[in-house]
Amino acid sequence: MRVLLTNGALVNRAGSELYLLEVATRLLALGHSPVAYSPRLGPLAAELRAATIPVVDDLAAVAEPPDVIHGQHHLPAMTALLHFPGAPALFVSHGWAPWEEAPPRFPRILRYVAVDYTTRERLVSEAGIPPERVEVVLNFVDLARFQPRGPLPPAPRRALVFSNQASEATYLPAVREACSRLGVELDVAGVAAGRPEARPEALLPGYDLIFAKGRSALEAMAVGAAVVLCDQSGSGPLVTAEGFDRLRPLNFGIRTLREPVTPDVLAREIRRYDPADAAEVSRRVRAEAGLEGPVDRLAVLYEEVIAEHRERGPAPAAGESRAAAAYLQWLEPYLQERSRLAAERDGLTVERDGLTAQSEALRRNLAALQGTATWRLRERLVRSPLLRLYRALRR
Repeated sequence: MRVLLTNGALVNRAGSELYLLEVATRLLALGHSPVAYSPRLGPLAAELRAATIPVVDDLAAVAEPPDVIHGQHHLPAMTALLHFPGAPALFVSHGWAPWEEAPPRFPRILRYVAVDYTTRERLVSEAGIPPERVEVVLNFVDLARFQPRGPLPPAPRRALVFSNQASEATYLPAVREACSRLGVELDVAGVAAGRPEARPEALLPGYDLIFAKGRSALEAMAVGAAVVLCDQSGSGPLVTAEGFDRLRPLNFGIRTLREPVTPDVLAREIRRYDPADAAEVSRRVRAEAGLEGPVDRLAVLYEEVIAEHRERGPAPAAGESRAAAAYLQWLEPYLQERSRLAAERDGLTVERDGLTAQSEALRRNLAALQGTATWRLRERLVRSPLLRLYRALRR
């Protein structure tokens, strides 16, 4: 099959980007022909190309139409559907909250995939997608990349906050305070902290305890670290073998983060650290959450979509036009809000640039003043023993 995969960006190593990378790589290994499309390309796009997977930011460059579209993020997915009018599609939604993950309604989208049961609720109970069109294919981890570490120490010594949302402005100070109370050294990796990590498989095995959620939590468990579920939206439990069956269908995500991110809550969960239990959790992840099964299931869904589309025949042009118009009508208020925020941001940028210019002018004026004879005389007087004696006598 020739599969076109879409995503809003292929820049950083974030959830949906990595999902696309790993699905495309597996499809290639199975003998299919994946092609990636995104309007924003960067380092992750280069990684795809290094794996001999074509990457484009202009669909006109794809001369051979796909057999099926694997859509992620509604804008690029709808762009691909309108560019290739004969191609059926499957849409994958990765989250409960993000705007980009909202499922578009379009006649040629014949299946919807949710990466957990929370996201399935969004598709069925908010977006009105018929349940028979929705399938849950749980998130996964590339076990060949994320190899097991050695045994954990009796008590955690080194911890890592592993999230693209973690920074001094979000929840990092609370995690640092909790670790400080218990004598655990803390590091952070992620985009918001200014420390994006290109090779997490080499980084994670160096830590005993990792604060993460979703795919990042799965990767941390796969290497054998103990994991406390935590992110900007809230704090969850330490993942244990007892709680695994409840947390896994929720993708260790937003529905598991039910408590505030405070030092007290986090310290309580850190105290539950158990090396033997973390090893059992890692064994479960490595037995149940590899990428082969889920990607193979996606390939079967692609085949079902292609077969159903062939049986149905071409979708009526009028129906597709109405669906595209409804999508644009839904999209308009969001685009207006983004324009407003962009204008506000531009205004703040102008203000910042003006303050920077004023600061530079003051710095130049001060440098010129410090070069005058009057300033040099003042400096000598300030350091003069006679002046110090005069001030002492006055006191």
